[in-house]
Amino acid sequence: MDINKNFANLKESYLFSEIARKVREFGAARPDVGIIRLGIGDVTLPLAPVVVDALQKAAAEMGEAATFRGYGEEQGYLFAREAVAGYYAQKGAAIGADEVFIGDGAKSDIGNLPDIFGVDNEVLIPDPVYPAYVDANIMAGRRLRYMDGNWENGFLPMPDGRPTDLIYLCSPNNPTGAVYSREQLGAWVDYANDCGAVILFDAAYEIFVGGEDLPTSIFQIPGADKCAIEFGTLSKTAGFTGTRFSYVVMSKNLERGGFNLHKLWMRRQSTKFNGVPYIVQRGGAAVFTDEGLAQIDKNIAYYKENASILGKTLADLGISYIGGENAPYLWLKCPNNMPSWDFFDYLLTNTGIVGTPGAGFGANGEGYFRLSAFGSRENVIRACELLRDKINISMT
Repeated sequence: MDINKNFANLKESYLFSEIARKVREFGAARPDVGIIRLGIGDVTLPLAPVVVDALQKAAAEMGEAATFRGYGEEQGYLFAREAVAGYYAQKGAAIGADEVFIGDGAKSDIGNLPDIFGVDNEVLIPDPVYPAYVDANIMAGRRLRYMDGNWENGFLPMPDGRPTDLIYLCSPNNPTGAVYSREQLGAWVDYANDCGAVILFDAAYEIFVGGEDLPTSIFQIPGADKCAIEFGTLSKTAGFTGTRFSYVVMSKNLERGGFNLHKLWMRRQSTKFNGVPYIVQRGGAAVFTDEGLAQIDKNIAYYKENASILGKTLADLGISYIGGENAPYLWLKCPNNMPSWDFFDYLLTNTGIVGTPGAGFGANGEGYFRLSAFGSRENVIRACELLRDKINISMT
């Protein structure tokens, strides 16, 4: 039997699986230490009341013959796609409901969408970066080219002028929290249109962005409809990490290589995907109502305050960082130039704090560390107390 040998080119363990293993082993060896999880981007606040109400009503519908639903549309129910399109309209982006595809998570969409592209395409990926972009393309056997994100360019690499085929951009960036400006994204759109590339734009954290010059969608940039595909999700926006609702936005007019990409993605989904449950889509659509958006704004404000508390602590300790203001992540320089996995081990062993070592996001992440603001306020405050106690005395 011939196995996909590209899997041999992957790291042995996915970043967050490795972190989970280390934390599990530490917890078993040191049950006396309370673990504070500021690593993975999992939310802690519950679903908004308007969402819970919509889920409950939809579940009741499924219990009655008159309102029961079986297989739905692979692209998503019209009411859910119209809700997403209406959200984009509020951003000033003209998106039709027929240009929205409802999915079960941005991670799945990001991993699956490259199915419509050939394996001979070059993929341009920022470093450091969310590892799913890298792994999905290594599995397929595509060749990767990395663009350097670093402290000097604010971890926001720009086009180098060399042609490419697929471009991954994430803004606000995971893991760094850096956000592209309107001018910077405009340069990327112009570059992609000039060389015939397609931008795969991850907007998972757009709800955290504030400021007129910081776009929350690439479709706020003129010309993006001719070169870009956007991924959105309610995981961080509305606490759907355990509920699963995402969306892919793609112009019906996007074409490459003589093919209409919208039609290809529709064909892929209708073959390999049976759609998102009706109950979940009702809950997701409720997020985009006026009441839903008002309720989730309170949750986002809570996480942003967490980020502010963490940021003040880092600043007081003299630790340089970016992010936190328009993103739920803070990207910090490891004290005393420690390697990032060493700092991970130090924090876990001495404080019980779990963060994410920057090296797990690429070579340019070495020497950096990500803290998440998605913890409870109590845990964030306790973590800051421990950081002040252990870092300012022992490490600087």
